[in-house]
Amino acid sequence: MGAKTGLLVFSDGDVRPMLRRAAPPDPAEVEALVRRVHPDYAVEPAGEGVLAHSTYPPDDVTHATVLPGAVVLCSQRFMLDRPSELPEHLLELGGGRRIITHSMHSVVDWLAFSVWEDGEPVRSLSLSPDEGVMEDIGEPLPFELPYWAGGHPVEPDPAWDGGEPYPLPFHPLDMGEDALLALFGFTLEGGHEADEVDASRVPTRGFRVFDPTGEEQAAREAMREEALRHMGPPRVLTPGPDGTLRETGQLLDE
Repeated sequence: MGAKTGLLVFSDGDVRPMLRRAAPPDPAEVEALVRRVHPDYAVEPAGEGVLAHSTYPPDDVTHATVLPGAVVLCSQRFMLDRPSELPEHLLELGGGRRIITHSMHSVVDWLAFSVWEDGEPVRSLSLSPDEGVMEDIGEPLPFELPYWAGGHPVEPDPAWDGGEPYPLPFHPLDMGEDALLALFGFTLEGGHEADEVDASRVPTRGFRVFDPTGEEQAAREAMREEALRHMGPPRVLTPGPDGTLRETGQLLDE
């Protein structure tokens, strides 16, 4: 699975029927929204898109739309390990409305989502196999129940983990797709249901949103360089006769 999301929604109730009726938004209205959501950042128009392909924009890019009764925003800046720590200015912008976040990253099998009512998180969950459960606030939502009850176990894969049990009782990306369906009405991967929202028909507008001082970009690049230094050289793995992966050498000469 390769799905990634960084979604933030403010809505007057269930956002799913609003997405079904989505039309091209007013460019000026969307830009004004993006500027309010990203104070102290420079904002420049950066083309158009659709929700299906905009849930995980590149660094320094935000996609958004304004619908009757809801706004939808997509940015990596909304991807919080603990969704309950949503910045105060976003809670104020969403005041009196339902606030929903959904973050998912396929590289690390991470999922985080939250639902807010009257400024309080009624449900917030964040988990990954490496970090475990990082946040678990409120009662599980109906779509979660089969997962916690053991209905979606992860079968060990000898090719990747030597047959060791998966660290969680279910795969976060599986639950993430069901969370998308329950909260937004669409999915990104896997089978699609007949009554799903067609996210490829939900227009968005893109904006380059960046720190005009360059400090944020420099800090991000420094973090990437530090991570690369700790990763070591790439390795070559090939499947053996029993299907398990075995190291056969290094891709690059030291």
